[in-house]
Amino acid sequence: MKVCTALIFALLSAVNALHFYVNTDETKCFYEELPKDTIAVGKFAVYEFDDNLNDYVENNNNLKVEITIDETFDNNHRVVSQKNSPIGYFTFTSLDSGEHKFCITPKHTNWSKKSKHRILFDLIVGDAKPLVDSKRDGDVSYLTLKTNELIKKLNNIKREQSLLRLKEATFRDTSENVNSSSTKWTIIQIIILIGTGVWQLSYLKNFFVKQKVV
Repeated sequence: MKVCTALIFALLSAVNALHFYVNTDETKCFYEELPKDTIAVGKFAVYEFDDNLNDYVENNNNLKVEITIDETFDNNHRVVSQKNSPIGYFTFTSLDSGEHKFCITPKHTNWSKKSKHRILFDLIVGDAKPLVDSKRDGDVSYLTLKTNELIKKLNNIKREQSLLRLKEATFRDTSENVNSSSTKWTIIQIIILIGTGVWQLSYLKNFFVKQKVV
């Protein structure tokens, strides 16, 4: 399985990255012109808005992603229909040349729940013809090396994402502390100004009384 996956990624060339927002059960589609015998790999990540955190987070409990692919040139003949986990990928090989419609829909197993979702989607396409003989030791070693390189890149991306989340959380906490301190200092300044004004009025009143001005 790892060898096949590495083989697919080794053949891919073009990448189309999408980033969009939808609601639960809302379908987002896009179109891609594919030649015959073309491998298409769709990599997707669907995040759900959390009201408590005020951010989009992973939901692996009751969120599924429905993927469909239709051949628009053949009366929207459906060639792919899958339900996957929120983060993953799918593969598809075009049997004929023409426009294909790719659609993605986030769905809850709890049908009554409605949420907002952020979707990251990459479509990678490449020629399916120049297949490598995986029985030869040299090809297997090459594909294993490519697989390890892909795993290393994925791990680096995960570490960078974790670091970015940590930096965002630290920046948010710092901003909240600064805003809180600024608010407190402003309130203290107002109290001091009011106290000073009251003291000045009281002092002037007593001064004028002593001078028999009033």
